[in-house]
Amino acid sequence: MADEKKQKAQQAAQGKPQSKKAKSEQVEMAAEQAAGKPARPKATNRATARLRDRYFKEVRPALMKEFNLKNPMAAPMLEKIVVNMGVGDATQNAKLIDPAATEVGQITGQKPVVTKARKSIAAFKVREGMPIGVMVTLRGDRMYEFFDRLVNVALARVRDFRGVPTKSFDGRGNFTLGVRDQLIFPEIDYSKVEKLKGMNITIVTSAGNDDQARALLKHMGMPFRQ
Repeated sequence: MADEKKQKAQQAAQGKPQSKKAKSEQVEMAAEQAAGKPARPKATNRATARLRDRYFKEVRPALMKEFNLKNPMAAPMLEKIVVNMGVGDATQNAKLIDPAATEVGQITGQKPVVTKARKSIAAFKVREGMPIGVMVTLRGDRMYEFFDRLVNVALARVRDFRGVPTKSFDGRGNFTLGVRDQLIFPEIDYSKVEKLKGMNITIVTSAGNDDQARALLKHMGMPFRQ
C-alpha cells in the first residue's frame, strides 16, 4: 500500500496520470516477475532496416578510408529510390493502370502515384494529361528495405543473370536499372499477372561523381558485372 501511494504521489507531481492500460500492463509484468518469468523487452515503435545499420557500421567507414574523407557527412549515401512502371497500353484502356499500381504497391510497400503525359503525341495516340504509368519514390527505411530485397532476392531470380551493367550512371552519381518483368519480385503472384511489365529503378545518391556512387552501391551489395 505504501508503495502504491508513493507511486501515485510521483505521478501527480509530474502531472501525468497513469492510464488503465498502463496499470494493467504493470500488474501483469509484476505477476510474471513474481512467478520467475524473464522480464519483457522494451517495446519500440519501429525496427531499423538491416541495410541501414550496415551502412553506418561498415559501409561508411570503408568509403571514408577508400576516398580519404575526414568528415563522415562527406561520405556518399542513398538519398531515394524511384520505381517507375510505364503502361503503354493504357492509352487504349485506362483500366490497365489499376493492376500496374497494385503490383508496384506490392513490390515497394508504398502506394504509387499515377504519371500522366505532359504533352500530346499524335503518332502514339497520346493526349496531354492521359495516364501512362505509375511511380513510387522511396526514402528512409523503406528505401533500404527495398534495396535489400532487390540485390539479395529479386536480381538472383533473373534468368541467366551475369551482373548489373557498370555504365548505367548519369555522371552525377545516380544509377538507373532496367527490369524486364515484375515476376522477379517474390511479392507478385504468378497466377494474377495478366501481362509482363518492365520498370525502371533509379537509385539517387549523394555522391559527387560516378566513382563514389559505384563504390557505394558495390559496398551495399549491388552485383555489378565483372
